[in-house]
Amino acid sequence: DFDSRKKRKVAEIYQALNSDPIDVAALRRMAISEGGLLTDEIRCKVWPKLLNVNTDDLPPLPGKELREDNKDYQQVLLDVRRSLRRFPPGMPDDQREGLQEELIDIILHVLKRNPQLHYYQGYHDIVVTFLLVVGDRLATALVEKLSTHHLRDFMDPTMDNTKHILNYLMPIIDQVNPEVHDFMQSAEVGTIFALSWLITWFGHVLSDFRHVVRLYDFFLACHPLMPIYFAAVIVLYREQEVLDCECDMASVHHLLSQIPQDLPYETLISRAGDLFVQFPPSELAREAAQQQAERTAASTFKDFELASVQQRPDTVLRQRFRERPRGEERTKSILTKPRTNRFVKLAVMGLTVALGAAALAVVKSALEWAPKFELQIFP
Repeated sequence: DFDSRKKRKVAEIYQALNSDPIDVAALRRMAISEGGLLTDEIRCKVWPKLLNVNTDDLPPLPGKELREDNKDYQQVLLDVRRSLRRFPPGMPDDQREGLQEELIDIILHVLKRNPQLHYYQGYHDIVVTFLLVVGDRLATALVEKLSTHHLRDFMDPTMDNTKHILNYLMPIIDQVNPEVHDFMQSAEVGTIFALSWLITWFGHVLSDFRHVVRLYDFFLACHPLMPIYFAAVIVLYREQEVLDCECDMASVHHLLSQIPQDLPYETLISRAGDLFVQFPPSELAREAAQQQAERTAASTFKDFELASVQQRPDTVLRQRFRERPRGEERTKSILTKPRTNRFVKLAVMGLTVALGAAALAVVKSALEWAPKFELQIFP
């Protein structure tokens, strides 16, 4: 039953923590598998191991002097003041206000120590999750490591790298369900509906804190692009709602941006793991880069010429898309329902086996998924 499985998993987590050296691969599997890390007490012990943070050498608590002449202070202050719903309902005002002050200090401390990082609205939604789970001092160390690794692309001076990561969304959907992909393309909805999901790790859009920390378990144990795979499975899960929607940008964007709160999280986490194994980023990189290229002025000039003649650009572009050859036949029925054989189940439960050395490298060096990196692979 559930209680016995939970006790067994807790024992396995502590066994991995107490081994010498610590069995990080086992901790990753525990964080990914059903239920995640189960309690905040365990997260306080495991999250630092997933991020390779030494808890015996934590930085001192940031001081208030960080607020003086800090270019980000006013924006951070405004965002933190608007973050009331991110704190547990019923929390006394003085306790919440104290945590908000700590939240401001953590953010400013990380930015001060890492001048290459740039604050973005939504960053505080991630930081407050760590603050509520592990406390201010440990949160400062974890957030700093996370900001220079998993979140690095979101903290560039421009949104180019963030847009590039969003470009992976449609190729994933296309691999699994071409009908949904084509419908979204026809509606010209784009991917901006998923921006807040991605840059806050869903912290801004999910109201139940339990679901947020469960996803953080999953994302911390995985590749930096896993949040975009999870975004894709949410869209795919809502297939019928999407296809029943009016095929126009406003309608589809409104539907998708209103994320349901009663999602089957464990099922979707498992499916995101399936899709990562079946369609790793390396296989989608060319199409993601191509999506960026297709938006340039040079590549759309033929469309412009044709639309100028017929004076109906929306009709021309949609017609051109429908007539585009789809290439070889897809086995949609197979891809829509990811394989459930033993190999894939094992791959999902122990995703680091599939990632190999790359997963371990995530916590040691920044992974850059910038367009210029793609150009080096595909000259």
